[in-house]
Amino acid sequence: MSKRDNFVFKALHIVAWVIFVGLCIEAGALIVNFIFSLFKPEFVQNLYQKLDLSKMYHLSKWAFFGMYGFVLVISILKAVLFYVVIRLISKIDLLKPFNSFVSGQITKISYYTLSIGLISYLARQTSNTLLNRGFEIDALNQFWGDSQAYILMAAVIYVIATIFSRGVEIQNENDLTV
Repeated sequence: MSKRDNFVFKALHIVAWVIFVGLCIEAGALIVNFIFSLFKPEFVQNLYQKLDLSKMYHLSKWAFFGMYGFVLVISILKAVLFYVVIRLISKIDLLKPFNSFVSGQITKISYYTLSIGLISYLARQTSNTLLNRGFEIDALNQFWGDSQAYILMAAVIYVIATIFSRGVEIQNENDLTV
């Protein structure tokens, strides 16, 4: 492996860590704000990222908890996704990348990505239903605006995982024949 490839790989590792830390901060802030809103509902308008859901809270607590639940699940899944990416980057051997650990991690990444996409799509459809019933949901669109991209990305990653899985099988067969 060349020095350039090694440098790019280390840079990607650092970028993955930065993204992971940012997603953990976001998920943690959303969890703290949710818990805080349970005990002090009058401060719901001062939530993280100026996420003012006070009108929704007063109109329907079920709608508030449901939509905030979608936000929490999506943000936590994104953080877990990047944790799996970091584990993959940390343990992959670029000289012999086809092993069961790498194949399993790439498969997990595809499953988490698909989960994020499907839950985001479900949340977007639910928010559209709430919008038709008179709720203000504009502030929430930032959390699930890219659901189709995640679903498409999951399909691509699954194909890569299948290729890696087959590569592991071929490598194991070659190791047995030598």
